[in-house]
Amino acid sequence: MKTFLIQRSSHRRAKGFTLVEMLVVIAIMSILVTAGAVGLSGIGGKGVTTGVSTSEALFDEARSTAVGRNLRSCVLVAETLTNNPAEDLRRIIIAYEETEKSVSSPNFGQAKNPGPNPNWELSSRGALLPEKTFFSSKFSKKDQQGGTLETIPSSKIVGVKPPFAGRYFIYRFNNQGILTDSGPGTYEGGASFIIGSGARNSARSAIPDNLPRTVSEAKMDFGGFVIWRNGRTSVYRSPDQMKIPNSVKEF
Repeated sequence: MKTFLIQRSSHRRAKGFTLVEMLVVIAIMSILVTAGAVGLSGIGGKGVTTGVSTSEALFDEARSTAVGRNLRSCVLVAETLTNNPAEDLRRIIIAYEETEKSVSSPNFGQAKNPGPNPNWELSSRGALLPEKTFFSSKFSKKDQQGGTLETIPSSKIVGVKPPFAGRYFIYRFNNQGILTDSGPGTYEGGASFIIGSGARNSARSAIPDNLPRTVSEAKMDFGGFVIWRNGRTSVYRSPDQMKIPNSVKEF
């Protein structure tokens, strides 16, 4: 009988947490949440964070496509879509260089045009940046010296459907997954890919470029990454790394 009572008492003492223990845990969680919020402030909201993650995955896919197929590949970002302006600076697709389709050709399955400006074939449907999130043609650069990104017409992309016809910015990879330009050189110091949160006229007004504009509550809501020569990417950790001024209005 005595043994039974001792065991019941021990069991009761082992149940649950004390009020002091619970308060300590809540205090620690509050500190961690606050520290995380401070560390991430100014780097980008939910839409930008999601867009950066999605875009990074597409660049990795393009690089893998180049190496896996032993063909040049590219990431294409819609600049102006003739029939779908709401997706300007938001639609991103992947393509690889056009191959010879004739089975009777000795070059069947190989690159159809080994020159610097081939036609491209769609590799995947790509992705669309989150609502109110846009690619920054102003701050995304061909290299760290500030080079302007190239563009190509959709007529050079085999498989593009009419709703997505237009003009695209292009990031190129050679068949080894190395970031290259249309000439013999490479992107010096790596290219940059930057997106921001803002608004634009989806109907595309007569204003030249009609760049997206920041909104008052999201002036520094930008994110992105650098694409190194080897095709790998590194995410920017602050607006300062992206060289975006505090007074930016258009991007």
